[in-house]
Amino acid sequence: MNTVPLKLPRGPVMLDVAATELDDDERERLCDPLVGGVILFARNFSGSEQLVALTAEIHGLRDPALVIAVDHEGGRVQRFRTDGFTRLPAMRTLGQMWDHDHLAALDAARATGHVLAAELLAHGVDLSFTPVLDLDYGVSRAIGNRAFHRDPQVVATLAQALSAGMAEAGMACVGKHFPGHGFVEADSHHDIPLDDREFEAVWAEDIAPYRHRLGRQLAGVMPAHVIYPRADPAPAGFSGFWLQDVLRKRIGFDGVVFSDDLNMEGAKVAGDILGRAKAAYEAGCDMILVCNRPDLAADLLDRWAPVPNPESLARIAALAPARLRTSRPTDPFALEVHGPYLAARTQVLSLPADVATGASMAASTIGDKTKS
Repeated sequence: MNTVPLKLPRGPVMLDVAATELDDDERERLCDPLVGGVILFARNFSGSEQLVALTAEIHGLRDPALVIAVDHEGGRVQRFRTDGFTRLPAMRTLGQMWDHDHLAALDAARATGHVLAAELLAHGVDLSFTPVLDLDYGVSRAIGNRAFHRDPQVVATLAQALSAGMAEAGMACVGKHFPGHGFVEADSHHDIPLDDREFEAVWAEDIAPYRHRLGRQLAGVMPAHVIYPRADPAPAGFSGFWLQDVLRKRIGFDGVVFSDDLNMEGAKVAGDILGRAKAAYEAGCDMILVCNRPDLAADLLDRWAPVPNPESLARIAALAPARLRTSRPTDPFALEVHGPYLAARTQVLSLPADVATGASMAASTIGDKTKS
C-alpha cells in the first residue's frame, strides 16, 4: 500500500465504500482526480477503533485529504449508534419540546448538535449531512419525524441551535432537502415525487428556513430529488432555476451544493449515471454523490470529464478538515475527559423519545437502495 499521500485537488464526486476496510479497487478509485469525498454508511462501522482506522486510511490517501461525510441526523437516520456514539433524538422530539418550553428545546438542540459533531470528528468523520430543514406536513414517507416542526420559523430556530452546537464542536453543517421535501408523500429514494404547489407557496413556507439567518451559517445545501412542475420541469437537484436563480442569486447562498444520491429513483429522470452527473453539475451542484453502486461509480469516473469550475473547487476546499478541526478532541479517548462534550451528552441522554405518530421510513432504506 502506498503510504505517501497523493497530492491532488479534491474533485466533484463523493463515493461510498463497501465495508469496514478498504480494498485495493476502492483505494484506486478514491485516488481518481474526479473524487473529492467519501460518504459512510452503517455497514462501514463495526466499532470505534475500526472506524478511526478506516477514516485515517481514507484521509491518508490524498493531500489535501478527501472529505469524509455521513448522514448522521439522529432518530432513524443515525449511522453509528454504539461503541463511542450516543443515540441521538429524532428532530421531531426537539420540536415537541419547543411546543412546551422554548428555552429547553433550544438548549437540547444545541447539546444534540455538539454531541453529534464531537463524536463524529473524534472518529475522523468531517461532515454530517444535517440539519433537515424540511417542514413536517405529516404526509412525507421520506421525512416523517426527521423534521423539527411544521412551522418554518421553529424549524429555522431549532436548526440554528443545533448548528451552533455543531460549530462549538468544530463541524460545519449541511441543510437539506432544498427547497423542501416535506409536502409530498412519495419517497424520492424509490419514487419520483411531484409537488404541484405554486412557487410562491414553496418560497413562503419551505424555503423560509434557508432565508432565515441560519442560511448564512450553512456550509452546504443538499437539494431534493423532487419535481415542482409549476416552477421548473426538472427535479430541484438538476434545476438551474432552483440552484442558481433561487438558491444562489435570490437567497445569496455561497456554500457547497451537494447533490443527493444520484442512484435514487428520483434522480433517474436525468438518464444514465453520466447523464445524471452532467445534469446535476451543469445545474449548479458542486459535488455529486454516487452511492451503493460501485460499478456505476467506476463507469462515471471512466466517462465523465467535467470542465473544472474554479469557484466550485474553492467552495469544496473550504470544507477542508484541517479548517474544521481547531483544538477539539481528535480521538474518542479525549472526548471522555472533555467537559463541554460530557455536559452536552448528559443532557442528550435525558431527552424523551419521539412518541408522535405519522409517516415513517426505516433508516435501513435511506440511502441504501442497491437495485438499479
